[in-house]
Amino acid sequence: MKKISTLLLVILFLASTVPASRAADGGLKLPPYKKVKLKNGMTVLLMENKEVPIVSFSFIIRAGSVADPQGREGVSSLAAALLRKGTRTRTADQVSAELDFIGGQFAASSTFDYTAGSAEFMKKDITKGLELTSDILLGPAFPEEEVKKMLAQRIDGVKAAKDQAQAVIGQYFSAYLYGDHPYARPTGGDERSLAAITRDDVQKFYQNFYTPSNTIMAVAGDFNTAEMERALADRFGAWTAKPSPSISVPDPVAFQGKKLLLVDKPDSTQTFFQIGNLGIARTNPDRVYIDLVNTLFGGRFTSMLNSELRIKTGLTYGARSSFNERKARGPFAISTYTRNETTERAIDMALDILRRLHEKGITEAELKSAKNYIKGQFPPDIETSDQLAALISELEFYGLDEREVNSYYARIDAMTLDDARRVIRQYFPLDNLVFVLVGKAEQIQTLAKKYASKIDAKQISQPGF
Repeated sequence: MKKISTLLLVILFLASTVPASRAADGGLKLPPYKKVKLKNGMTVLLMENKEVPIVSFSFIIRAGSVADPQGREGVSSLAAALLRKGTRTRTADQVSAELDFIGGQFAASSTFDYTAGSAEFMKKDITKGLELTSDILLGPAFPEEEVKKMLAQRIDGVKAAKDQAQAVIGQYFSAYLYGDHPYARPTGGDERSLAAITRDDVQKFYQNFYTPSNTIMAVAGDFNTAEMERALADRFGAWTAKPSPSISVPDPVAFQGKKLLLVDKPDSTQTFFQIGNLGIARTNPDRVYIDLVNTLFGGRFTSMLNSELRIKTGLTYGARSSFNERKARGPFAISTYTRNETTERAIDMALDILRRLHEKGITEAELKSAKNYIKGQFPPDIETSDQLAALISELEFYGLDEREVNSYYARIDAMTLDDARRVIRQYFPLDNLVFVLVGKAEQIQTLAKKYASKIDAKQISQPGF
């Protein structure tokens, strides 16, 4: 097996750094890219940059956990993870050995909305890399022994994760917030759904949703656009076109009022909690303004939440808030943890900070600080060829384009305090809240009644979320 020296790894890392260029106004400009459709319906995005000796691939299959059959949650995630576990022409060991020999990479996973994967190769190895990538994507064998092995590992993994409240509270929150909506499903499945999955389920998911018209393939790096277009057509053009089942993601309904789920973990010395409601979709027109406000509220180390709950009072080692943007409205959540005996104080403080955000808003100086912070944080996210390939494939999936980057700084600069007040009022829930607490019920169940009239309870040892 070929070994890569430490020096070469450093060279590869430096060479892969190809940031988006600066525009005349000081903002960022996404490198140009070409969009084409193969005859079978596969979407191809090509971003050429001769400065890197690396070619990065990012693909999206327009089917994620929302397409999992009821009672078989985890199928999409399993199918993605099993892609490189053997094809019709290569065993799992052969796939790994051939990737390792050329220093190549391949990985895939499932999200709520879609399945995403990536591959990366040196320019000189691109012919072999394309051969491997197409074989993995078009000819997975899903060997029975690999399916059973991964299912057993994942069932054990779910059980082990419940020993750490922090690892599972987000899944409890999603399930409680979304109810019957597809976003309530755990992307990786749970103990019951994983136990019900068979190899046939995985194959059926692949056959239904891994189709050319359902696939976006983005390529960024050192290649000739015309040559890469031909190479992709040669490798993927024979992929048989066929329709995929439609996937419905209904618009979820925000919860009105207050409700609380207490998940009893009897051995816990800490309470982990999330508080929130529905947030926004990926295409929400206010998404940049929301990000600016959330940066100040709970999105950075010096945020309002972290300053009060960690820096000033030491109630926790970290407190944050987040908007998880998806095809439909994702969740908004305040997240932190504290000792059992300080649970009430920590929750009260988080709610008080949220109330103050509504009552006092933010200052001009704070808004300027958030603008500078985000402008400084964003460029490193689009520096490397793999990041750029992933970005343009995601933009294509959500129906967005290069304006997402090219006008980003302008949208940041355009925000005013009036915009901030409107965003706070419209998107940061105050009176309608969903609470999820994971901790020792014996110590915290009485105080839980303080926050909601509707109280639900579960044991963390119960299957599912």
